[in-house]
Amino acid sequence: MAISKKLRQLILAQEGWTRRMFEEGIKLKKTYGEKNVYDFSLGNPEVEPPIEVKNTMIELLKEGKMGMHRYMENSGYEEVRQEIAQYLSEKFGLPFTSKHVFMSVGCAGGLNVVLKSILNRGDEVIIPTPFFWEFKNYVENFGGRVKFAETREDFQIDVQKIEALITDKTRAVLLNSPNNPTGVVYAEKLLKELSNLLFAKRKEGKVIYIISDDAYRKIVYDGVELPNLFSFYDLVISVTSHSKDLALPGERIGYIAVSPNIEWVDLLVSAFTISSRALGFVNAPALFQRVVSKFQNNSVDVKDYQEKRDILYKALVEAGFECVKPMGAFYMFPKSPTQNELHFVRRLYEERILVVPGRGFGKRGYFRIAYCVPKETILASIEGFRRIAKKYFRGR
Repeated sequence: MAISKKLRQLILAQEGWTRRMFEEGIKLKKTYGEKNVYDFSLGNPEVEPPIEVKNTMIELLKEGKMGMHRYMENSGYEEVRQEIAQYLSEKFGLPFTSKHVFMSVGCAGGLNVVLKSILNRGDEVIIPTPFFWEFKNYVENFGGRVKFAETREDFQIDVQKIEALITDKTRAVLLNSPNNPTGVVYAEKLLKELSNLLFAKRKEGKVIYIISDDAYRKIVYDGVELPNLFSFYDLVISVTSHSKDLALPGERIGYIAVSPNIEWVDLLVSAFTISSRALGFVNAPALFQRVVSKFQNNSVDVKDYQEKRDILYKALVEAGFECVKPMGAFYMFPKSPTQNELHFVRRLYEERILVVPGRGFGKRGYFRIAYCVPKETILASIEGFRRIAKKYFRGR
């Protein structure tokens, strides 16, 4: 066989829906032209990085500091980690130091490093659904098993369902808030309930991490404050990237933040170091470590995303769609008017509207819209959504 059995299974399975729809969009654009195709398939920000970020890149390159492109510690430059630790200390009220920060190759790289470092074969990771599908692949990369916890109708976590899945093999709960694909921000009350549950399980001898994918932490709307998970649970490992908040997805830069309340932080970081080398990352990109450390308090203009959310959400609801209003990230997850959302997604395709079926996120009967596109694309797509809605919602 030309490729591994595992990869063959992944290729044949219905797992690559986001990329599949993105590739379909490329074909449509060749036929109808870029402006006549409304591609909401991929979370690929169309905004440019802040001008200050670009200027900093230029200044660093002009400075041409000797050795700036060489290897450094696998965990990243000491001064960069210290700057980020200072930001984390101020934001979360805990004594982060450089040893609590490990620079990573984006969020994906960071999550793989963490999971490789903590999982034994057969260990379990609980993930609320719907979820970013790659999480499953990341866990299974290292012999782990995923257990899926259904969320409530409003996509908030269901602590009782998480509790029902905990076994002696449970190693972590993996959260993503603001969430991809729903845009939901998990409520502080529920996160505290989850933390209390995991503390109770500790008394039974179960040591369970919370791994928090914080890629969208800075993209929140309507004055929403994200809960400070570090303040009410001790075994927290946060993984973030600057793909979204600084619009740098192609630069693959992020970091792992280990709670100062974890006593075995030195052991964890040693494991991260070995895992990073074993996975072939070696270290995070040198230039962009130095760039992003200076922009921990910055992000792209969130008001721009909020305006797009408001336009699209209003149009969909008025057309008859059911949808939980996103409070963060740049995704919307409406309910499909048909139980088989694939059928509906194909009908949207006929209107040259590209979305991703919910099964690509572990939730059939829904579809995801990534509205990190030009506002003109959203406005031009609305008539197509309305035409389709009239066919499905007649008589409502």
